[in-house]
Amino acid sequence: MTRETAGGAGEREAVVYDLDSECTTDDLEYETPYLAEINGIVEYGIFVDLSESVSGLVHESVLEGTYRVGQELVVELETVRDNGDLSFAPVDAEPTDVEAVGHDVSLTGTDRLEANVGEQITLEGEIVQIKQTGGPTIFHVADEFGVVTAAAFEEAGVRAYPSVELGTVVRLTGTVDRHDGSIQLEVEGLSTLDDEDETDARERLEAARDERAEPADVEPLIDWPAFESLRPELAEVARRLRRTVLEGRPIRARHHADGDGMCAAVPVQLALERFIADVHEEPAAPRHLFKRLPSKAPFYEMEDATRDLTYALEDRDRHGQQLPLLLMLDNGSTEEDVPSYETLAHYDIPIIAIDHHHPDPDAVESLLDAHVNPYLHGEDYRITTGMLCVELARMIYPDLTDEIRHVPAVAGLADRSKADAMTEYVELAADAGYEESHLRDVSEALDYAAHWLRYSPGNRLITDVLGIDCDESHHRDLVAMLAESARDAVSHQLEATTPHLEHESLENGAHLYRIDVENYAHRFTYPAPGKTTGEIHDRKITETGDPVITVGYGPDFAVLRSDGVRLDIPEMVAELKAELPGAGISGGGHLVVGSIKFVRGKREAVIDALVEKMARAEIDEALTTAPALDD
Repeated sequence: MTRETAGGAGEREAVVYDLDSECTTDDLEYETPYLAEINGIVEYGIFVDLSESVSGLVHESVLEGTYRVGQELVVELETVRDNGDLSFAPVDAEPTDVEAVGHDVSLTGTDRLEANVGEQITLEGEIVQIKQTGGPTIFHVADEFGVVTAAAFEEAGVRAYPSVELGTVVRLTGTVDRHDGSIQLEVEGLSTLDDEDETDARERLEAARDERAEPADVEPLIDWPAFESLRPELAEVARRLRRTVLEGRPIRARHHADGDGMCAAVPVQLALERFIADVHEEPAAPRHLFKRLPSKAPFYEMEDATRDLTYALEDRDRHGQQLPLLLMLDNGSTEEDVPSYETLAHYDIPIIAIDHHHPDPDAVESLLDAHVNPYLHGEDYRITTGMLCVELARMIYPDLTDEIRHVPAVAGLADRSKADAMTEYVELAADAGYEESHLRDVSEALDYAAHWLRYSPGNRLITDVLGIDCDESHHRDLVAMLAESARDAVSHQLEATTPHLEHESLENGAHLYRIDVENYAHRFTYPAPGKTTGEIHDRKITETGDPVITVGYGPDFAVLRSDGVRLDIPEMVAELKAELPGAGISGGGHLVVGSIKFVRGKREAVIDALVEKMARAEIDEALTTAPALDD
């Protein structure tokens, strides 16, 4: 700080210096006049403020006259006591020529907090969450390196710094402390940046986040040309998800509650939770900022959407969170998702879908921020969502690779993928200690567990079934028990349904099997109608060795599977909508496996029309086995 004096010996400085609100004791110099404001009067003197964090006492022994709170006074630094208290003396000068003194800020990043415990630091960042507790106000502040909580106390339950909002860029001064085992800042001063300071800070934050959001450049687990066209889109999604974590925004993952859906969601969950833990100082952040939510249907039902929206709005109002990013996995590509997407479009909730069901791009593209689907690249369901998401998880957090390299094989077996790459995926899993028979048990156990978990994610149970971060003997015992229970349940179900199976030979030479799962299958148990239909279908394929179509129907739904017949179920559903007005038809799925809904009174007409279309379909014995049927 440069000083200008009036000249001759013994003369006092003519300029009075006014400290910026950010200035600290490091900005003070002896024998220099400062503009102060009286903030308190006691018997032994007066207390003065020179900035937000620079205050001290002018002793009554050096005072003359009378004073009032709020009055300006020119003072100079007299002493700094061992405990840090400051003592000032009045200066006989009029503050007519005042020069502002800025604070040369030395910023400390969140990456250096551990080394500064007990020290006062200054930090700049963006407010990404504001939570009012019964005591202090808790701000979550994101800088270039991470996110830290900062506690500011006005009085119990009263909002500190009420003008500060989400998205505000601030500079705060505080002491680094430990609270409940984590690093926290005890705020002593907080101010909003504006003009050039705000612009510079935002540019610095944006550049740092862009750099840190870059996904890992990992080699694919196997060399699969069909997969390569999807990798750039997965990398962009990884970038978006990492950026979302750095911005302190929650992520909610909705996934189909079957084997492939969980093989997709769990690796992404683990990758994001570990990245969140790296970014956020608060240990509970992974639990609060990421939630995995199973969906029974292979699309985003309004029931789920309204529930998700309600919780998101409550979290915003009660905990000061931003509205989340929604990640759809193994669902989200079809026209059936549109009503839910349109509901969320009224709020600031971005949506990303990664799926391998046959998509309706014209219906959903305008509502999605990103959409990854093999059908959009000339591929099909044989590239399962679990295979896609294992690569996505590795791009987000590559250190996870060894724990999840067997998961693509489980996903493929669970969804009955007959992709050429399945051989390599199974071999890759074998190298990690998972033989194919055990992988099949894992996929069966996942389906069985998912059925009984219903709307619960069952985090620990599912990772134990997948063999991630758990004792191997415990994993194998658990899988053996669940898989055996699943097989017993399937056998019990088929004993009840098989005697009621209807068969006919279609004009094109295919076998058609029908089963009324409403009246001739055990309800509200495992396996559900889709799985029951699939098990019957698989047995008939083995028995006949011919093209087979299997239909399981109830009062207002039908589930379909086909092998060796060139079906296009989404196209058939579209045609039926036009041909049967008033039937309330909806549905879709893969080309040769799917479901359809209708009103009860039109069941006979809908199923008859379906059979007619199936009878006209071309036979193609080279078609691969259909994927697992959605329940």
